[in-house]
Amino acid sequence: MHLLDTSDTDTGTAHADGRPELLALRTLKLGDLLVAVPALHGLRRSYPEHRLVLAVPGWLEPIVDLVDGVDALLPTKGLDELLPLAPGRIDVAVNLHGSGPESRRLIDALEARVAMVHHVDEIDGPRPGDAQDDGRCPVWRDDIGERARWVRLVRAYGVEADPDEVRLLSSPHRVDVVGATVLHVGAFYGSRRWPVERFAEVARELGRQGHRVVFTGSAAERERALEVARLAGAPEESVLAGELGLAEFAGVVEDAALVISADTGAAHLASAYARPSVVLFGPAAPEHWGPPPGPHEVLTDASVRRGDAFAATPDPALLAVGVADVLEAAGRVLARAQT
Repeated sequence: MHLLDTSDTDTGTAHADGRPELLALRTLKLGDLLVAVPALHGLRRSYPEHRLVLAVPGWLEPIVDLVDGVDALLPTKGLDELLPLAPGRIDVAVNLHGSGPESRRLIDALEARVAMVHHVDEIDGPRPGDAQDDGRCPVWRDDIGERARWVRLVRAYGVEADPDEVRLLSSPHRVDVVGATVLHVGAFYGSRRWPVERFAEVARELGRQGHRVVFTGSAAERERALEVARLAGAPEESVLAGELGLAEFAGVVEDAALVISADTGAAHLASAYARPSVVLFGPAAPEHWGPPPGPHEVLTDASVRRGDAFAATPDPALLAVGVADVLEAAGRVLARAQT
């Protein structure tokens, strides 16, 4: 995988080496990229002769490297600017970002031969009544899971894909952390942050059971991870938060015995590597963002869900999950993984 050369101003749909290009837009975060992987697998199989280009944030490059069949990365920070590609260069453009006019503007400006997009009223005009799929350009649906959403989109254009095909390539970057229980204690928004005291209780009990527990998170979450370790009586060297690049982090998850995390990229990595996992859900619904079938268990309480993803405090659906709930679920997924 390499960075896409955008200097070619040729408006033909074949690049310098003669290969046509397929571009998929998904300029969001780690978990958002990983739920689009099933659709990307389908696109790769349906367009084997195309160069597959992902337009995603540049910091995700180590994970893009693990998506089988991706040829190039076009670093893309957001939707404010058009992609730096000549109109007509891209043969097939796929909007895996959303269904709004902002992302459609970027796709439409490419003037691709084929554009796989959701219907956008502001651009396509309103559909009569409550019309749903009528072939191509499907309408957005709020009642389906994210993996299924993007598979449904590409299927509307003749691409066969499986929403449970979440696998990634094995990470070539490893650290000496094999068979550990990974407690991913961070989350981007406060609404998904389970209390540090509860993480610490889980870590203490798992340590008593013989687990090697490590604490992961971003550099910004290192202090939180250190606090969890301190409360759990765990050594500072067990705190990996802020010390791993994305590729190394993927390797730690791939080698893990168990992963316990809020609904974050760590949980999606556990799904990608079929590692036993317990996923704590707060503002998001697990029926939309939950793991595929496998040694995974979801914990939440939808009856008290506030649903504000950007809130500074934990969602009540997350706080309804207790320490005993997590420990019992961990035992169940480990038992299933051994059968």
